[in-house]
Amino acid sequence: MENIKEELKKVIEEVMLPESEDYSKELANLIVRNEVSQDNIDAKEDIDSFIEELKNILEIIKENKLSDEEAEGIYEKIITMLNEHEEDH
Repeated sequence: MENIKEELKKVIEEVMLPESEDYSKELANLIVRNEVSQDNIDAKEDIDSFIEELKNILEIIKENKLSDEEAEGIYEKIITMLNEHEEDH
């Protein structure tokens, strides 16, 4: 990959954050309508934490505090997660 940090930034900004934020909003709507289970509440907490982690990664990339090796490892985990999600749907 030519610039792994740019690829990582792109997949986070264009795929991971939008999808995660949409899911968080769906869960929030369930909570507001009182159509929620404990699993939904737990999932909302988990997805919100995940969103914060993604934003932290973007900040670390911006500050140039992430090595290419670390970026590649994170990128590969995200791609694996996306592929697994695709297979489930």
